[in-house]
Amino acid sequence: MNEPRVPDAGRRLLDATELADLHIHVGAAVAPHALWEIAHDHGFKLPVRTYPEFRDLVYADPERVQSLDTYLEILHRWTERIQSSPAAIERSVYSIIGKEYRSSRVSLIELRFNPMKRNLGGERDLDHIIIAAIHGMERACLAYGVRAGLIFCLAREFDYALNDIIVRKAERYRDRGVVGIDLAGPEQHTLEFGGDVDRYRGLFARARAAGLGTTIHTGETSHTGADGVVAVLEKLQPDRIGHGIAAARNKELMRRLSGEGTVLELCPSSNLRTRAVAGWDELREVYQPLRDAGVRMTVNTDGTYLLRTTLRHELELLLAHRVFEPDDILRTIETARQATFVR
Repeated sequence: MNEPRVPDAGRRLLDATELADLHIHVGAAVAPHALWEIAHDHGFKLPVRTYPEFRDLVYADPERVQSLDTYLEILHRWTERIQSSPAAIERSVYSIIGKEYRSSRVSLIELRFNPMKRNLGGERDLDHIIIAAIHGMERACLAYGVRAGLIFCLAREFDYALNDIIVRKAERYRDRGVVGIDLAGPEQHTLEFGGDVDRYRGLFARARAAGLGTTIHTGETSHTGADGVVAVLEKLQPDRIGHGIAAARNKELMRRLSGEGTVLELCPSSNLRTRAVAGWDELREVYQPLRDAGVRMTVNTDGTYLLRTTLRHELELLLAHRVFEPDDILRTIETARQATFVR
């Protein structure tokens, strides 16, 4: 079945506008051919023998991916491990920034990753991984004239002590292009409601005091839901929330998000692929109440190659399915430029 047509006004808008992606994971955004080459260059043992098989391995096939957990398994089991060396992470960061500019004119980009998921459990030096990522970013910014920053992801499944180290590394490299911290990972690890939340309150406060932006994945699945978004706002006070679509089911929460100016990082294709929403009709039922309530929103890719998308394609889909009108798209782009952690 053919995709609905993008309105001419929307095409003209996208043709004339530089874009901004604030929510894109390094582990989900490197081209399969690059990952294939990195794996072979580093002697990484793969479970497949041919490139077509590998390309399918690192793609979130809708027939295979039925939830956020199965989506994350591809990152944690394959793509992030392949990127686990200084040379691999440098090439990965450089290639993503260049590809996003060439494909969608993304001139402002924040890339996020967990450096501890690139050091093979301590076998590689964490600072070498971080410096390599910074170097890849700096080279890409020089080559393409874009603005970029790195966000370090804490992991819900990690011990607090490991996440504390990640924040300390973010603080250390704040003046080298590390612009923020995130909390990501399987949402069944509900830190929002657990006994550790007070310690994480202090961790996020410390990051803010160091000049880092803060964002948190929550409200993406039923594990956290609208209650998770409320808990995050009250206890961790992030500048932005990754996904957060469960807020659309709670009018009081939407009023609070709007009043506090907290920005949601929407990722349409990701929500569809992980079954966070059932289809375009439900996505419209989620996004439009957020818009109508005055919640500040950005549109992002989450993982371009894992989802086989681009930022321009995400915006075209929202226009074609009448989720947003051109003015709404323009507003999300302007919000991204206002809400970026890149200074």
